Amino acid sequence: MKLGSKQKKHVHVLSSLLAIFALPATAFGATCEDLGKLALPDTTVTLAETVAAGALPGTDREPALYANLPAFCRVQATVAPTSDSDIKIEVWLPTSGWNGKFQGVGNGGWTGSIATAALADGLRRGYATASTDTGHEGGSASFALGHPEKLVDFGYRAVHEMTVKGKELTSAFYGNDAEHAYFVGCSAGGRQAMVSVQKYPADYDGVVAGSPGLNWSGRALLTVHVGQAVAKTPESAIPREKFAVLNTAAISACDSIDGVVDGVIEDPAECLFDPQVVQCKAGDAADCLTPAQVETAKVLYSPVKHTATGEELVAGFSAGSELGWNTMAGAQPFGPGVDLFKFVVFNNPDWDFKTLNWNSDIDKTRAASTDLDAMDTNLQPYFSRGGKIISYHGWADPQISPGSTFAYYEDVLEAMGEKPVLDNYRLFMVPGMNHCGGGVGTDQFDMLTALENWVENDQVPETIAAAKIVEGKTVRTRLLCPVPQVATYKGDGSTDDAANFMCK
Repeated sequence: MKLGSKQKKHVHVLSSLLAIFALPATAFGATCEDLGKLALPDTTVTLAETVAAGALPGTDREPALYANLPAFCRVQATVAPTSDSDIKIEVWLPTSGWNGKFQGVGNGGWTGSIATAALADGLRRGYATASTDTGHEGGSASFALGHPEKLVDFGYRAVHEMTVKGKELTSAFYGNDAEHAYFVGCSAGGRQAMVSVQKYPADYDGVVAGSPGLNWSGRALLTVHVGQAVAKTPESAIPREKFAVLNTAAISACDSIDGVVDGVIEDPAECLFDPQVVQCKAGDAADCLTPAQVETAKVLYSPVKHTATGEELVAGFSAGSELGWNTMAGAQPFGPGVDLFKFVVFNNPDWDFKTLNWNSDIDKTRAASTDLDAMDTNLQPYFSRGGKIISYHGWADPQISPGSTFAYYEDVLEAMGEKPVLDNYRLFMVPGMNHCGGGVGTDQFDMLTALENWVENDQVPETIAAAKIVEGKTVRTRLLCPVPQVATYKGDGSTDDAANFMCK
């Protein structure tokens, strides 16, 4: 009988285990401790221990995280695909109740650490789940200075290595390959999800890409665009308390466009708010903005464009996001964005954001970010395998422009056509939600279950149920709708009840 590729891999894994552990022919897998002896390419397993239900591993200091976890096998390993690589991975394998699936989890910013909270979430759902520190320690991009291979590891290689090695450890432990593989991440983790789709289409059957930093270079350019506007003159900075003035005015101008006055702008793309309306009639006051402050506000709402070609490099922030503007428009520009220039583009830790030359440095920035941006619109290799993407982004995100995710989705539609995209990729914009959660919108939802149902049962996610929970109480439910649809009130019943809305 001729074996398929998946069968061959399964036989190879079991044969390797029998050779390494001298297991009897009736064995179907390895013990947790035996995984410490498993030989994997470019990999050293540094820990393989069974963690009892509710127990705190000796190397961790997060007791609350483990209190309600089931027993699991904890594996730590170091992967070195190049001489300058030092990729740490961690895999958690439930000792009972495995759902037969594998899940990779994402990171945030330039973070170099294992995402233990995300691993815990996966374990509770029965997943064999894996995380990586992306090849470095700490939250800065300083690791990349003089280390191009480490930048590649961070950009895409670490997650791929984590996935390959994580699947091998899963197969070894259970004696079976995972039936399905999913990746879940937000922010930088959303970027990681889309990088996996674009560069390694066979790694995952489905991904959840939340608030994705797809346009990594664009976000950095937006950081400096805003930072330079704030620092233009001593009068240009907007005092933190005045962000609320802008937010109140924006909500007042655009809240009712969808026919429901609920303190949330449903579709900021339809909002034509002009900050000029809050300009002080004379002098300065707490409830208005000076002319210089209004000009700064206009920069935050505006896209960054290529000075030579006029191309829109990244969208500005949306109306309704103003309460979070201290992130980008505070006294100092957003650190993760500036780090790209200091440690990747200019290789100068002392680089001053005020010196960016908009005529000569844009193309240099984009060229230096090829291992970081996830803007490839050809998703056919992934789609041809039946791979699915559920992406989401909060319209009130003050860190990563929601318009950048919307624009990428439209670019994919233009490049690939409507049918293949709608059959495999859905984007849900979340009104009033901040970066990966929070804000006034309905920010509690379960994208992973929707993804599982799509991949495993062909249930297309036409809507996603969402809720706003305050102090443990659900105060509002609403439908999230796939772009280009929006939640539309039917005209009867409470506007805090999703049953009274439809997507159209």
